[in-house]
Amino acid sequence: MTESSIIPVFDGHNDVLLRLRRGGLNSVNAFLNGEAAGHIDLPRARRGGLAGGLCAIFIPSPDQPKPENGDFPTPAQADALNETLAMARLLLAIEAQSEGAIKVCRSAADIRQSIADGQFAAVFHIEGAEAVAADLDALYVLHEAGLRTLGPVWSRPNVFAYGVPFRFPSTPDIGPGLTDAGKDLIRACNELRIMIDLSHMNEQGFWDIAKLSDAPLVASHSNAHALSPHSRNLTDKQLDAIRDTGGLVGINFGVLFLRDDGVRNTDTPLDVLVRHVAYIAERIGIEHVALGSDFDGTTIPASLGDASGLPKLIDALRTHGFDDQAIAKIAHQNWVRVLERTWGG
Repeated sequence: MTESSIIPVFDGHNDVLLRLRRGGLNSVNAFLNGEAAGHIDLPRARRGGLAGGLCAIFIPSPDQPKPENGDFPTPAQADALNETLAMARLLLAIEAQSEGAIKVCRSAADIRQSIADGQFAAVFHIEGAEAVAADLDALYVLHEAGLRTLGPVWSRPNVFAYGVPFRFPSTPDIGPGLTDAGKDLIRACNELRIMIDLSHMNEQGFWDIAKLSDAPLVASHSNAHALSPHSRNLTDKQLDAIRDTGGLVGINFGVLFLRDDGVRNTDTPLDVLVRHVAYIAERIGIEHVALGSDFDGTTIPASLGDASGLPKLIDALRTHGFDDQAIAKIAHQNWVRVLERTWGG
């Protein structure tokens, strides 16, 4: 496949900012000019047709022993806020030094224009709202700084909800739902038109949000529980609820969430990933399935490799029988549509 024939991909989740954060501001040049590490840099994104995506700010758990119940420790709010600001600065520095190659997008129109202009359309996303206290003051400031999507939890509890632990085999029905502060957070996200990301939410929290939110339900990087019974994946009932609100599911490339045996094996054929796309498309409609790679945040199939390998996935979708119109929806159009509905433009 030639570079000119590549279908643009707008991706629902990557963790490149956390990887770059470890190198500080010096990592900006490495990202812009290319490097050997990780899954994403600008040259590899261009080779693979990765036109943009949700760039997550994720704060790792403190370096403490993992408790017996499997829950990861939760960062302190002040520490999480400091790290969030550092990674947000890094994203803005990448944009400023890119000479127009990267744009931090705040609207669906921004994303469409960036894709048309060949810019990388980056969206400021937070995965796990530990940086925000129950008073929500930081949420409003971060929104002014460009925050447009937010996952209330990662796979650990915080003041807002109980993140689903990593368990296999398991249903996502683990732990309680939203706290009162969590309900306030959802209402505030609706007010600000911040997209609420349900990936890493346990089942009770999912249903609490479904009852409370007036926005499309979105899981940015999750898969079908019917094919891979991991706690992080979505049941058929959850998929149906996402369809009923006009939302979508971004398919996670992580082998742990793709395979029916739950094994971290990089020798996982792309057909396994395509089966999740096909299952969700058949269950709830092609308009409700997209991509949410989890690049730089998980172990992906070796045959894909990194962002430059995305044309191999497009070819695998074609081989399965998806035509170019359907692939364009999966690759970017569904994301832009749902973000426009959520953001209002």
